[in-house]
Amino acid sequence: MTPPSALTSSVPAMDYDEAISFLGEWGPFQKSVFLLLSLSTVPNGYSGMAMVFLSDTPEHRCRTGTEGCLDGWDYSSDRYESTIVTEWDLVCGDAWRVPFSLSIFFMGVLSGSFVSGQISDRFGRKVTLFTTMAVQTLFSLVQVASVNWVMFCSLFFIIGIGQISNYIAAFVLGSELLGSSSRVSFSTLGMCVFYALGYASLPFCAYFTRSWRILLTVLSLPGLLYIPLWWLIPESPRWLLAQGRVEEAEAIVRAAARKNGVTPPAVIFPGKDPLLLKSSTTSYTFLDLIRTTKMRNVTILNSAMWFVITISYFGLSLSTPNMNGDPYLNCFLSAVMEIAAYFGAWLLLKVVTRKTVITSTLLAGGGVLLLVHFVPQNCSVLSVVLAMAAKFGITAAFSVLYISAVEQFPTVVRGMGLGICSMSSKIGSTISPFFPYIGVYDNTLPYILMGLLTVVAGLLSILIPETRDSPLPDDITQVQKINWVCCTSKTRTEKASLS
Repeated sequence: MTPPSALTSSVPAMDYDEAISFLGEWGPFQKSVFLLLSLSTVPNGYSGMAMVFLSDTPEHRCRTGTEGCLDGWDYSSDRYESTIVTEWDLVCGDAWRVPFSLSIFFMGVLSGSFVSGQISDRFGRKVTLFTTMAVQTLFSLVQVASVNWVMFCSLFFIIGIGQISNYIAAFVLGSELLGSSSRVSFSTLGMCVFYALGYASLPFCAYFTRSWRILLTVLSLPGLLYIPLWWLIPESPRWLLAQGRVEEAEAIVRAAARKNGVTPPAVIFPGKDPLLLKSSTTSYTFLDLIRTTKMRNVTILNSAMWFVITISYFGLSLSTPNMNGDPYLNCFLSAVMEIAAYFGAWLLLKVVTRKTVITSTLLAGGGVLLLVHFVPQNCSVLSVVLAMAAKFGITAAFSVLYISAVEQFPTVVRGMGLGICSMSSKIGSTISPFFPYIGVYDNTLPYILMGLLTVVAGLLSILIPETRDSPLPDDITQVQKINWVCCTSKTRTEKASLS
């Protein structure tokens, strides 16, 4: 059977960016896409992180006796009216269920990462975005009525499927609708900042609603406000072209031209372009992510980095209740540090390459985490400062890694490529809730482990190809080589010329 990549290898790809250049880079159409897709990520910022408060364990003691607390527990009500811990007694022998609850959510995220990419590449970015947003919102509302821990976790698994799927779909859709000059801003100041704003709103909601059921209701209802966006956000013309649906792609671009007040050419895309005709008859699968050497290397390298970085990112985010000081303030500071990191990444990307930002921030963040071990116990504030500084570096690197991955994977498998990366990251996030948990035995051990992993990710990032100022690849044949392959090839060429 002929590989899909071979079907188009001899046909020059149509320059999509050049074809739509008449729209301009930053008109009303691009601004509305930027804002609306960024707004769609706000609930993602608190859906998983809400467990910091939903499952926090207040001070408690056995009601009588010392043998297994057979008569139950008394919980302090100084901070919470109720959490899932106090409602279902997730303490002592059942304390493991607290981090495992979030691991189940991340298992759902992992499953969503696996299916959402293929759904997005097959049925469209827009359909995937709104279907999974509905799943996240509706099942969150049902979760409020959970009668036991098993029901809560089962629903949490489904919510996880929707949570990551709509984020990836929105990210890919925006990256394909916006021009190259807007793509960096969309990733950092758009998607990531609005995600962090959702995260920042969490401690405020939690502070004023001390019951876990009321808090979950307050966090779930805003999802209903996104229904009108269906009529305001278009499908990706780039994806439509890859499916051979030229007329629909042209209709969307013409509507964008009207919104921007410009006149489109008579024919925007050649309807009989041979690339389009062959792409429309080609069915791509996850196997295409490892079919060629270049594609395989890019997939494996990005997957490894996403796995490692996510452990540190969520490990630090979920550690806020264990840090010294008020948990609401610590959570807010963590969110503010994310916003600062996204702005910092945006500014850095104006002057340096993607790879430079990723490598430098990861190595710095990992190094800072390793320093926590040497902080005296009476300098707890310094430990928090170092943890927040590390969060800055890791978050900045993660935001740029999203941009880099979008620019590395070609259009025909971009959704699946991002899905595989997200799958890898969610394997890491499934493990991450247990990092704060082991801090019960040694406060600095989680930071040492996360620091080492972050440094490893920084070293791996040296290998990723640089995509700055490069057009988005549409076909698998346009994928770049990772750096060690380039170096190897160059060395071999030089040796051959010398001989």
